[in-house]
Amino acid sequence: MDLKYLIREPGNITPETTLLILLHGYGSNEEDLFSFRESLPKDWLIVSFRAPLDLQFGGYSWFDLDLMNAENPINVLQAKAAEQGILESILKISNQYGLTQNQTHLAGFSQGGILSYALALNHPEMFAKIAILSSYPDEKLLQNTSKDKKQLEKLRFFISHGTEDAVIPLEWGRKAADYLYHKGCFFSFREYMSGHGVNQKNYMDLMDFFKK
Repeated sequence: MDLKYLIREPGNITPETTLLILLHGYGSNEEDLFSFRESLPKDWLIVSFRAPLDLQFGGYSWFDLDLMNAENPINVLQAKAAEQGILESILKISNQYGLTQNQTHLAGFSQGGILSYALALNHPEMFAKIAILSSYPDEKLLQNTSKDKKQLEKLRFFISHGTEDAVIPLEWGRKAADYLYHKGCFFSFREYMSGHGVNQKNYMDLMDFFKK
């Protein structure tokens, strides 16, 4: 899977340069979360991937989605293929820039958040900070999560959800708290007076999370 992406390179890249991966939501594209770059540290390498599946009405998706089907809301095979494609692309970019002693962070919105949970919990040795916006952990992608307790305990999650989210119910998002607690992961779960999106307070808290 050869993913297209936007990239912001810092002025100086070393083996320790922090890498941030951005994963957009269903129907969006790589330009969406890339706007975050304006408020993030200037010495970070920031990569925003475009999902591989074209949608008829424009935009892209990581996998087919049917949120009306509570039992099987996602196409698991497509989602696992997307997870693997993102993983391979991260490794390719890390090798290209010689990032051997750096931290890699993730930020995913909605569908991109589902994949961020899977990437971080299945491969915790690769990531440090993970921001999940308006999303939920799908257990069908988490059946083979890492058993390395030390690696899981090193992960830092920032999770946000709108109280009026009509796309992914708040109750779905809240599942993450119990799930991550039992995994031994460090996390903060925050609710905001918003719909399926990121309001100003949410954005400011997200930037604080990445800058600490």
